[in-house]
Amino acid sequence: MFRTKRSGLVRRLWRSRAPVEGDGETDKGTHGSGGCCMGKTTKVAKSNAGSEAELKALTHSILKKIKEKQLEVLLQAVESKGGARSPCLLLPSKVDTKVGQQSYSLPMLLYKVFRWPDLRHSSELKRLSCCESYGKINPELVCCNPHHMSRLCELESPPPPYSRYPMDYLKPPDSPDSGPSSSDTGGTTYSAPVGLSDSLAMQESGERAHWCVVAYWEEKTRVGRLYSVQEPSLDIFYDLPQGNGFCLGQLCSDNKSQLVQMVRAKIGYGIQLTREPDGVWVYNRSCYPIFIKSATLDNPDSRTLLVHKVFPGFSIKAFDYDKAVCLQRPNDHEFTQQPRTGFTVQISFVKGWGQCYTRQFISSCPCWLEVIFNTR
Repeated sequence: MFRTKRSGLVRRLWRSRAPVEGDGETDKGTHGSGGCCMGKTTKVAKSNAGSEAELKALTHSILKKIKEKQLEVLLQAVESKGGARSPCLLLPSKVDTKVGQQSYSLPMLLYKVFRWPDLRHSSELKRLSCCESYGKINPELVCCNPHHMSRLCELESPPPPYSRYPMDYLKPPDSPDSGPSSSDTGGTTYSAPVGLSDSLAMQESGERAHWCVVAYWEEKTRVGRLYSVQEPSLDIFYDLPQGNGFCLGQLCSDNKSQLVQMVRAKIGYGIQLTREPDGVWVYNRSCYPIFIKSATLDNPDSRTLLVHKVFPGFSIKAFDYDKAVCLQRPNDHEFTQQPRTGFTVQISFVKGWGQCYTRQFISSCPCWLEVIFNTR
């Protein structure tokens, strides 16, 4: 019996489906648990033999009805885990499928099979800006590319105590050359705007105005110059060709720390920063958690900042322009002393920081970013 190309693609896709018992790629070295995606890493129980066979038969049946070129697009996205930019997979939106007693739309079935077996509802998802369907409503066709979607982080209430900074830590830096002040003190002041001259020089030379600049740090040392961002979306990744944007691996670093070397190797596809109408979103493209601290993720009346843990495949609105404007209260002592405090977001790769970590401050994290927003 001759095997067709379509059948071969379908078999390869089924072999590349998302594991149902967790991928084992979360950060086992971090202390404590929690963060904004708390509870999302619980393993999904394996289906019984009947439902597994039913799911396989249903998936094969659906995939065999899809055009070969579309199967190739889906396979490219699934096998590269979203690392390769793949086009939209436009399929009928009103096709319903049924597994056991549960009915799913066609997009939901593909998202569950190839990315998130524990996905319950489409409200848990956010379409990425790389998708041509982003912001568009088409009643007939919808993009079913699983890697054009992300899971939404759910902010906890109340937040876990491990990620709070008590006011005892809010003390001034020891010296101007000891590294970033926020990192050394655990407070909410930032030193990166002092170095904005790199980016401001670009503007003075006549280049298009940036909406943010990014600084890459390894522990207390900034590596490379500030990266000025003009495009609406930016990939920050480690090796070429893992993205299109800020390649950290091309920066010269003299850091010989084994921990830094290990974390560098795990940055992989890194993150995607996207400026959208409601704020700036961060999508974790890597296989490991990232950790984010932003004033606009907290209660405006709070005197402490949270560190949020964001798992692979999840998105979080890391910066809200409207909230940032509200944070500039005329009598706010913190903003009087540090006017850019609310306009900076810190992001660490793989390793978190906080009271229940061995790393109290972000300057102890092996690899991290400081994103400074231009609100003018």
